[in-house]
Amino acid sequence: MTYSFIVVGLGESLFDVFPDRVILGGAPLNVAYHAHQLCSRSGGRGVVASRIGNDELGQQMLGELQARQLSDEFVQRDSQHPTGRVDIALRNGEPTYTFLSDVAWDYLAWTPQWEQLANNCDAVVFGTLAQRCPTSRATVRQFIGTARQAIRLFDVNLRVTFFDADTLRRGAELATVIKLNEDEIPLVLRVLGLDHDFNDDCSSDSAADTTHKAGASRLLDAFGSNGLKTVVVTRGARGTALITHDDYVCGPVAQFPRHLQADNVGAGDACSAGLLWGWLNKWSHQETVALANRLGAFVASQPGATPPIPSDVFV
Repeated sequence: MTYSFIVVGLGESLFDVFPDRVILGGAPLNVAYHAHQLCSRSGGRGVVASRIGNDELGQQMLGELQARQLSDEFVQRDSQHPTGRVDIALRNGEPTYTFLSDVAWDYLAWTPQWEQLANNCDAVVFGTLAQRCPTSRATVRQFIGTARQAIRLFDVNLRVTFFDADTLRRGAELATVIKLNEDEIPLVLRVLGLDHDFNDDCSSDSAADTTHKAGASRLLDAFGSNGLKTVVVTRGARGTALITHDDYVCGPVAQFPRHLQADNVGAGDACSAGLLWGWLNKWSHQETVALANRLGAFVASQPGATPPIPSDVFV
């Protein structure tokens, strides 16, 4: 049996500007979209909680949300700051990002409407980028601190210099789940002062798995008393690892035909949506990771971060 869930993507909404195209993006928005594809089949929804400018890109954002059947009910309007954008360059399919500064989502506002959403949602995903400025940082923390009944997924998603020890530590303290990629583990441990005698050997798959387990254990030991229960490590083509104090699960890796203009943008966000869906429905760890791998692999086989996902990918 499935239930009606509300999954919130909290933070940045923007456009990914490639050399040849402009595409809707922002990690929380991407998660909300993919979660909506899952939740809407049983009466639930994915929700974008963000802020856009009163400009041409902002109007385009509203049109893109409508086209994806996503509500703009919790998308704030800003008359003083532009809609977010990021310029993306690709090298061998891997993206590098240049973010426009001082944009609308740097000024997320805590409102009664958002307070109600925080109190009623079943899951929320947040990261570090939307906390780069004091106003939005305070709002993100207020929202996550209010949503105590929800699964709180902290996708660290490190971007250039838009993070610090305080942001990482407070995010980990507020989260029930931390998600990061295998390259981010040693950096996060170092910034948090948890890297003493940490061996980050990834010279082989087995060595990498040992490293991931050890890194996840340090995070669980450090923040478990605050409510952290799970660490998720994304490992590119090797798929996703889900780690708790008692379990280490790597589901089957999926493959799909690759589009000629495919990129890896948004694959991790689709993975997040799959994880949340599995947890909300109380699936086993194996079933949850298998869905996360399938969704991530499919998005990686397509152009852009928010392609429609065929129903056969969900099963």
